[in-house]
Amino acid sequence: MPSSSVKAVINHLLKNDRFSSWLGIEVLEVSEGSCKISMTIRDEMMNGFNIAHGGIAFAFADSALAIASNGYNKLSVALETSMTFTSPVKSGDILMASADEISLTNKIGVYQILITNQDEVTIGFFKGTVYRTTKTLLES
Repeated sequence: MPSSSVKAVINHLLKNDRFSSWLGIEVLEVSEGSCKISMTIRDEMMNGFNIAHGGIAFAFADSALAIASNGYNKLSVALETSMTFTSPVKSGDILMASADEISLTNKIGVYQILITNQDEVTIGFFKGTVYRTTKTLLES
């Protein structure tokens, strides 16, 4: 699929994704099966230990999974996900997520997402498996 078509699919996907919008996610690069996104951590994302709540980094990675896996214009939804947190995240940090496809079949896609901060410190690893439906996001 041409790059402009992939971008149209992802723009359609994100148009009504209020949570990704609330996170402040910016799509930097997108292609079929991969993406790079960023976001800035805000004060209201902090937990009681004054570090970003783990759910914020998880949701950020989950959004990267959705963007990477849906670039084919084949509605894909998460079946299984897991995340390892390796470094704390502070308010003001700028996170980057790079999602890459590991395996793709007609029904299943497997993706790995690396999350780093503005200093290129790895803050987490995320793995996601998606189910690829027969539905499309955009009509041809």
